[in-house]
Amino acid sequence: MTEEPCHKRDIRAIHDAMYVLNGKWKISIISSMCYYSERRFSEILNDLDGISNKQLSKELKELEQNKLVKRTVLDTQPVSVKYNLTEYGWSLQNIIYDLSDWGAKHREVIMSE
Repeated sequence: MTEEPCHKRDIRAIHDAMYVLNGKWKISIISSMCYYSERRFSEILNDLDGISNKQLSKELKELEQNKLVKRTVLDTQPVSVKYNLTEYGWSLQNIIYDLSDWGAKHREVIMSE
Protein backbone atom coordinates (compact mmCIF):
# COMPACT_ATOMS: atom_id res chain seq x y z
CA MET A 1 0.00 0.00 0.00
CA THR A 2 1.43 3.38 -1.00
CA GLU A 3 1.19 6.40 1.22
CA GLU A 4 -1.07 9.21 0.05
CA PRO A 5 0.73 12.43 -0.97
CA CYS A 6 0.61 15.27 1.59
CA HIS A 7 -1.24 17.62 -0.74
CA LYS A 8 -4.07 15.09 -1.15
CA ARG A 9 -4.41 14.77 2.64
CA ASP A 10 -4.39 18.57 2.92
CA ILE A 11 -7.04 18.93 0.24
CA ARG A 12 -9.22 16.33 1.99
CA ALA A 13 -8.76 18.14 5.33
CA ILE A 14 -9.81 21.42 3.71
CA HIS A 15 -12.81 19.68 2.17
CA ASP A 16 -13.76 18.34 5.61
CA ALA A 17 -13.43 21.81 7.17
CA MET A 18 -15.50 23.41 4.42
CA TYR A 19 -18.17 20.73 4.86
CA VAL A 20 -18.57 21.76 8.53
CA LEU A 21 -18.38 25.52 7.79
CA ASN A 22 -20.34 25.33 4.54
CA GLY A 23 -23.10 27.77 3.76
CA LYS A 24 -23.68 31.46 3.64
CA TRP A 25 -23.95 32.00 7.41
CA LYS A 26 -21.82 29.66 9.53
CA ILE A 27 -18.58 31.61 9.33
CA SER A 28 -20.46 34.85 9.99
CA ILE A 29 -22.17 33.31 13.03
CA ILE A 30 -18.85 32.08 14.41
CA SER A 31 -17.36 35.49 13.68
CA SER A 32 -20.12 37.21 15.66
CA MET A 33 -19.42 34.90 18.57
CA CYS A 34 -15.63 35.44 18.44
CA TYR A 35 -16.08 39.00 19.69
CA TYR A 36 -18.19 38.10 22.75
CA SER A 37 -18.01 35.42 25.40
CA GLU A 38 -21.73 34.73 24.96
CA ARG A 39 -24.51 35.87 22.67
CA ARG A 40 -28.27 35.65 22.75
CA PHE A 41 -30.14 34.55 19.65
CA SER A 42 -31.43 38.07 18.96
CA GLU A 43 -27.92 39.54 19.25
CA ILE A 44 -26.56 37.14 16.64
CA LEU A 45 -29.60 37.83 14.47
CA ASN A 46 -28.92 41.58 14.68
CA ASP A 47 -25.27 41.07 13.66
CA LEU A 48 -26.20 39.22 10.46
CA ASP A 49 -28.12 41.30 7.95
CA GLY A 50 -30.45 39.16 5.87
CA ILE A 51 -30.61 35.94 7.86
CA SER A 52 -34.05 34.70 8.95
CA ASN A 53 -34.89 33.36 12.41
CA LYS A 54 -35.45 29.92 10.93
CA GLN A 55 -32.11 29.89 9.10
CA LEU A 56 -30.18 31.11 12.15
CA SER A 57 -31.79 28.43 14.28
CA LYS A 58 -30.85 25.76 11.72
CA GLU A 59 -27.25 26.97 11.43
CA LEU A 60 -26.81 27.16 15.22
CA LYS A 61 -28.11 23.59 15.59
CA GLU A 62 -25.60 22.37 12.99
CA LEU A 63 -22.76 24.24 14.70
CA GLU A 64 -23.84 22.69 18.00
CA GLN A 65 -23.87 19.21 16.44
CA ASN A 66 -20.31 19.80 15.26
CA LYS A 67 -19.28 20.81 18.81
CA LEU A 68 -18.40 24.39 17.84
CA VAL A 69 -21.24 26.11 19.72
CA LYS A 70 -22.83 25.46 23.10
CA ARG A 71 -26.50 26.31 23.69
CA THR A 72 -27.60 27.07 27.24
CA VAL A 73 -31.24 27.54 28.26
CA LEU A 74 -31.51 30.10 31.04
CA ASP A 75 -34.05 29.73 33.84
CA THR A 76 -35.72 33.09 33.23
CA GLN A 77 -39.23 34.33 32.51
CA PRO A 78 -39.64 34.26 29.60
CA VAL A 79 -37.11 31.52 28.91
CA SER A 80 -34.03 32.79 27.13
CA VAL A 81 -31.13 31.04 25.48
CA LYS A 82 -27.48 32.00 25.27
CA TYR A 83 -24.88 30.68 22.87
CA ASN A 84 -21.15 30.59 23.20
CA LEU A 85 -18.28 29.01 21.36
CA THR A 86 -16.95 25.80 22.85
CA GLU A 87 -13.24 25.49 23.51
CA TYR A 88 -13.09 23.66 20.18
CA GLY A 89 -15.05 26.48 18.53
CA TRP A 90 -12.56 29.02 19.87
CA SER A 91 -9.86 27.19 17.90
CA LEU A 92 -11.33 28.93 14.82
CA GLN A 93 -10.71 32.44 16.20
CA ASN A 94 -7.37 33.07 14.45
CA ILE A 95 -8.77 31.71 11.19
CA ILE A 96 -11.75 34.05 11.48
CA TYR A 97 -9.50 37.05 12.17
CA ASP A 98 -7.19 36.12 9.26
CA LEU A 99 -10.19 35.71 6.98
CA SER A 100 -11.47 39.13 8.07
CA ASP A 101 -8.10 40.74 7.35
CA TRP A 102 -7.95 39.07 3.94
CA GLY A 103 -11.53 40.15 3.15
CA ALA A 104 -10.73 43.79 4.00
CA LYS A 105 -7.60 43.71 1.82
CA HIS A 106 -9.53 42.06 -1.00
CA ARG A 107 -12.21 44.76 -0.85
CA GLU A 108 -9.48 47.41 -1.13
CA VAL A 109 -7.93 45.65 -4.16
CA ILE A 110 -11.26 45.31 -5.93
CA MET A 111 -12.43 48.85 -5.10
CA SER A 112 -9.14 50.42 -6.24
CA GLU A 113 -9.60 49.28 -9.85
